[in-house]
Amino acid sequence: MAIDILTRTLIFLVLCLAQALVLNRIQLFHCATPLLYVYFVLTFRRGYPKWAILLWSFVMGLTIDMFANTPGVATGSLTLIGALQPYVLELFLPHEADEHMPVKAAVMGWGNFVTYTFLLVLLFCLVFFTLETFSFFNWLHWLECIGGSTLLTIVLILTLENTRK
Repeated sequence: MAIDILTRTLIFLVLCLAQALVLNRIQLFHCATPLLYVYFVLTFRRGYPKWAILLWSFVMGLTIDMFANTPGVATGSLTLIGALQPYVLELFLPHEADEHMPVKAAVMGWGNFVTYTFLLVLLFCLVFFTLETFSFFNWLHWLECIGGSTLLTIVLILTLENTRK
């Protein structure tokens, strides 16, 4: 358990620093921003305690909010994804799968992993940009932000997953 906490903390720090120092500065066409830190929540293994997923998600969102100056937006969105992650994960795993099965494309299969990632990232971006905009006045820009950021985030996650052992 101590190794898991140490590994999670290291991944947490790397993703927070990457998001704060590099990825928040990227805006393609003034609407697509990579939100790679959601990958942290996607990788919780099956059987991980739900309270721990919520706690990690909340702290990650709070840290990102402090660096990005988006008060409560990342925290609320990431906590929602953390609450839904165990249930969405169960949809893409066989019922006889190991209780401590890791969430990896090599283990789940690329089709299941891509669908699982797409669902949670799309939901995250939908909630994130809805809370950030808090208005449907310019709904076309809102849809562009959701679509562009979802696509860019998924491409980065799949690239990262392809290099992961």
